[in-house]
Order: sequence, then C-alpha cells, then structure tokens
Amino acid sequence: MHNSTTEIPHAAETHNETWSSQAPSSEFSLGVLALLAFLMVLLCLVTILGNMLVILAFIMDRNLRHRSNYFFLNLAVSDFAVGVFCMPLYIPYSLTGKWHLGRGICKLWLVMDYLLCTASGFNIVLISYDRFLSVTKAVSYRAQQGITSNPTIEMVAIWILAFLLYGPAILFWEHVAGHSVVPVDQCYAEFFHNWYFLLCASTLEFFVPLLLVTYFNVHIFHNIQRRQRRGSAQDCEHPRRSSLSWRFCGLPRPGASSPSSEAENSGSSSMRPKKDSLGADCSSPSTDNSVTPGNDFSVSFCAKTRSKLQRDKKIAKSLAIIVCVFAICWAPYSLLVIIRGPCQGTCVHNFLYEATFWLLWINSSLNPFLYPLCHVKFRMAFLKILCPKKFATLRSGSF
Repeated sequence: MHNSTTEIPHAAETHNETWSSQAPSSEFSLGVLALLAFLMVLLCLVTILGNMLVILAFIMDRNLRHRSNYFFLNLAVSDFAVGVFCMPLYIPYSLTGKWHLGRGICKLWLVMDYLLCTASGFNIVLISYDRFLSVTKAVSYRAQQGITSNPTIEMVAIWILAFLLYGPAILFWEHVAGHSVVPVDQCYAEFFHNWYFLLCASTLEFFVPLLLVTYFNVHIFHNIQRRQRRGSAQDCEHPRRSSLSWRFCGLPRPGASSPSSEAENSGSSSMRPKKDSLGADCSSPSTDNSVTPGNDFSVSFCAKTRSKLQRDKKIAKSLAIIVCVFAICWAPYSLLVIIRGPCQGTCVHNFLYEATFWLLWINSSLNPFLYPLCHVKFRMAFLKILCPKKFATLRSGSF
C-alpha cells in the first residue's frame, strides 16, 4: 500500500533502468492497461462507498454508538481516507510510471499513505484488545466503561503512534542526509534504500501487531473453552443451589440485562430475582416444581450466563475472521520487505511487489463487508440505510 510507491522505483534503480521502462505502460498492451485501470478505479470506489456506509450507519443508528464499536468507526475512517486520497493519486502514477503533481503533493501523499495504512493495522490491534478485555476480564471491563466510557483517547493515540512511526522520517530524512535521492518525476520515501529502517518499521507495523492480536485471540478462545467445559460439567443441574451456579457462571452481577452490542457483557447490577426469566434457557428441575426465590435466582442467572457465553463465541468468531483477513492481506508485502533486503530487490519481480501493494489496499475495501458478516447490529444498520422498507417490515414483524 504505502510502500508501493517505493519498491518499484528502487528496483528500477537497482537494475540501472529508468522508471518508465518498468512501468506497466511499457510491459502490457493497451487493452490490459485499460483493464488494470478499470479494476483499480473499481476497487477505489468499493473502498469509498463501503466505508462511507459504515460511517453513515454510525450517524443514523444510535444502537451502534457503543464504546467498542467506535473502534470500528476509527478503522472505517482510515480505510475511507485510503480510498478517497491514496488510491486516486496512485493510479496514474502506477500506470504511467511518472509523478506529475510536484514534490509537495508527493510528500503529503506519502505521509497520508503511511499514516492511514499504519493506523488501519493499529486499529485492528485496538479492536482485538477491547474484545479480549470484554471476554476475559468482564468485571474490570464493565467497571472501566462506567468510569471512562469515552474511547476518544485510545482512538487519538492510534493516529499519533501511526504518524510517529513513519511521518518524521518522510518529512525530515533528506534534510538529515543533506540531499534527496528521489528523482523529480518520482514519488517514494527517501528512506527506501535503508533496508534496516524498513525492517524495523515493518516489524512495528505488522509483525508486532500480528503477535498481539494472535495472543488476544488465543486467550479469548481458551477462556471460552474453559467456561464451556465448566458449564457442561455442571449444566445447571441444581438451580436451587445458588452457590453452585455462582461458582461456574462467571458473572458477578446476576441481574444484568442483555448488552446493547456483542462486546458488552451486561447493563444492570440489580441483585433481585426476576420471576419472568424462569422460562428462559434453563428450566427448573423436575424434582421440584415450586418456584422459590432461590430457584428463580439460580435459573435466571444460569440463563444469562449461557446467553453471555453465546455472545462471547460470536465475538471470538467475528474477531478471528477480521484478524485472518488482515494477516492474509498484509503478510505478503511484509515478508517481501525482508526478502528483498539481501538481494537489494533483484530477486523479486516488480509485478509481485505491485500485487502485494494492492493486496494491502484490498484489506481496506474488505473491512466494511466483514462488519455485517460478523455483527448483527451492523447488518441491521446497513439494511436500514440501503433497504428502509425491508427494515421497517422486519422491525414491525419482531413486535
């Protein structure tokens, strides 16, 4: 993505060739170039429209305005900017091999490209960490929401860290070095020739985030499996013994109501038993049909625990899908950066580099489609925007 502007020019210089000889315009026929241009523009439009839909959904649907979902909004903003700014400027440069917009726009484009792509990856880490807390540390997570429910600090921190990783190097590298190594008609970062810098930056940009999200996902799945084994072993067999239910159901607030989103664990701390929840997921034992406060409390608590376990399973599955797509789209380029180091770019074909760059950008276009696939509330919000009549019919039928 952002390094797509750097890899190919360097390969051209390594082979002592001009960039124009390496450009697709010299390698492909006019028909193939037209097809490539169409696909690039199509991907750009899909990225813009898809992420615009996510942002619009947050504006129109208040049900999405939950703390954890704001991190998805932050991701959508970065992906939307990739489609609006980065892709359109790169398409003519990619097809012709010439940068015609001047050095100032080039610097701005490089800063934005690196910033947005890095922020997108960091947002995946933030989303994973938030879901990790909501599943494995439900008590402290819920308490923290009550104290600091505004996610703005975390969202702003993502953008600051993303800028600090590449921004200063893009802006000041040539001043520190004393000269520029980038030709007038090209646009790539000055530090491209420094393989050690790229290795360190790529490690912080992709490999460290990948390790973090893997750690979070593994712990989420282990937590769910442990709760499943503990729940199946006891399985609400003695609802009259509230101490037993308390021991295997990992919720400290048994009167909690259902959350407004998948990541929310409960919304109320009432300790009073609710007799209308007797018919929920757990039934009272056949040996005692009388409804006592102890039975009522235990059965209701068991039902809520099972409901929470099911929600956490959905959280784990949806997060795993998003993280896997992120890894698939980012791994090829990140690995190529390491491979090209010893051979100075001569052992990897330029077309392969170009494909990995666009694969990074494809991740920005896929994310909006993963939201409704993984989250019911996003699906309903999109339906409300795209098919309001159908949404009204489904909503009226649910009452």
